[in-house]
Amino acid sequence: MKVADFDFSLPEELIAKKPCRERDNSRLLVLRRDGGIEHRRFHDLPEYLNQGDMLLMNNTKVFPARLTGFKPTGGKIEMLLVKETAQNTWEILSRERYTGEISISEDLSAEIFDGKTARLISSDDLMEILWRDGDMPLPPYIKRNPGAMDKEWYQTVYAEKEGSIAAPTAGLHFTSELIDKIKDKGVMVRYLTLHVGTGTFRPIKAEEVEEHSMDPEYFEIDTGLTSEIRKVKDSGRRLFAVGTTTTRAIEGYFGGQWTKDSYKLRVMSYELKDEIQNLKFKEDSLLYSELRTPNSELIIRGYTDIFIYHGYKFKAVDSLITNFHLPRSTPLMLASALCGFKILMDAYNEAISCGYRFFSYGDAMLII
Repeated sequence: MKVADFDFSLPEELIAKKPCRERDNSRLLVLRRDGGIEHRRFHDLPEYLNQGDMLLMNNTKVFPARLTGFKPTGGKIEMLLVKETAQNTWEILSRERYTGEISISEDLSAEIFDGKTARLISSDDLMEILWRDGDMPLPPYIKRNPGAMDKEWYQTVYAEKEGSIAAPTAGLHFTSELIDKIKDKGVMVRYLTLHVGTGTFRPIKAEEVEEHSMDPEYFEIDTGLTSEIRKVKDSGRRLFAVGTTTTRAIEGYFGGQWTKDSYKLRVMSYELKDEIQNLKFKEDSLLYSELRTPNSELIIRGYTDIFIYHGYKFKAVDSLITNFHLPRSTPLMLASALCGFKILMDAYNEAISCGYRFFSYGDAMLII
């Protein structure tokens, strides 16, 4: 299938620059597998969930990964922290191939190597300084500088584990009250973690969809969750995934789509460093490890580079809650794999004609 098939024209005014004033009052386009469409509000979501269903969410937390510094000559350098490769050393994205020192704030400086790597030098806890001196990594199509409120807006209310450079945007519509309402219906609300990196939003340069490959992204899944999902499926109930990142994490695990490369396991807490056990490779893909946390829960940690597009057979996910995605993007292709290309693109045309707001701060879609 051609990547160009996933192109569409979108009026500039439909690109949301700011979120809906009330998170759960955003619009919700409900798309059924037969092509039927309903126009609702996001707070109507509980009507589509039944007792015994599971709502699965990504509890990753976006950190202020966008930094601005100055060279000794006074020239400005902007960079995005992508991935920590060693203590205080990061892979970065920068428009300049600069090598040298920069000053970011009184408490933070960096040594940059060829515009690709930065060693951060801080006077205190690095993450605390980033939250004070860094900016949220808003996507470039939001054509404004990030502000203080974006540290709240560009974050789900259930965000817990820092590590993402982009928000799992489908989750931005949830409020704590809405989640409680869903739980009151007897729906299981569960969480996993996938730290969103370049793999989710990297542009596709290939002409054929099948020729594209994803960058690996780190995830964590509790083994108790995998057992619960199997019970949900066996009982005929449904798994609702909140967002394409949640979908990729759980499908990557259940589908055995694991990378062959030997990625370094990132232990998120120093308490776990001496407790890694049974490190091994599964099938022909993802670095897999099982380790016990201090409270004895068994956690699966690894990287997935799964690319979901037309023809993919979903192993776990039955329904998807998602935003309206960029043309030619991998999240758009994932959504089409669940409901069908024509049905999805017809729904996008309908959303455009009805003035839905698109992309990260935009409205939502439920594929059911």
